[in-house]
Amino acid sequence: MKIYLLRHGQTEGNRRGRYIGTTDEPLLEESVRALSQRTALPAPDALYVSPMLRCRQTARILYPNREQILADDLRECDFGMFENKNYRELANCREYQAWIDSGGTLPFPGGESLESFQKRCVHAFCEILKAAEKNGCRTIACVIHGGTIMAVLSALAKPKRPYYDYQVKNGCGYVVSWEARGEHTVDFPLSICYSISENGTGGEL
Repeated sequence: MKIYLLRHGQTEGNRRGRYIGTTDEPLLEESVRALSQRTALPAPDALYVSPMLRCRQTARILYPNREQILADDLRECDFGMFENKNYRELANCREYQAWIDSGGTLPFPGGESLESFQKRCVHAFCEILKAAEKNGCRTIACVIHGGTIMAVLSALAKPKRPYYDYQVKNGCGYVVSWEARGEHTVDFPLSICYSISENGTGGEL
């Protein structure tokens, strides 16, 4: 199975470098135009989408003729007290400095821990693969979030890389392959085929 993991287009919070998780922002108009003009991606057999507006809008632009299957647990991380703020606005925040000093490993105050976020994303992704395999899908697309992509790939992809190594720009992503072994089971690793650039073209990794 070939799987397209795509990050949504840019929002105002993204442009300002803010932690945008639970904030349900729309895409910027310039992002809508850019996505509309990009190279067409192959039509998937199934399209899975985070319920956040920015992902639903992106999926509608990239795959206008495909039904969106909402996957609630593929939503972005809950950043807690850092939500909708950037590093400048958090410069004098003790909790933020502690989080930075930890290398981003501490739980977000009032939000999720990286461990719990990754666990829910991986579980949701595995359930999607099982359903897609059962339905005979050969290609699927997931229009999700940067953090979700990092969570899934750092846990399941080959070669093994740290979480932050899989950062991806808005409108970009990865194509990975997965081979089912056994009846409707999920065996790993995922194999990364290539990355997807801002214009929709691929580049070998």
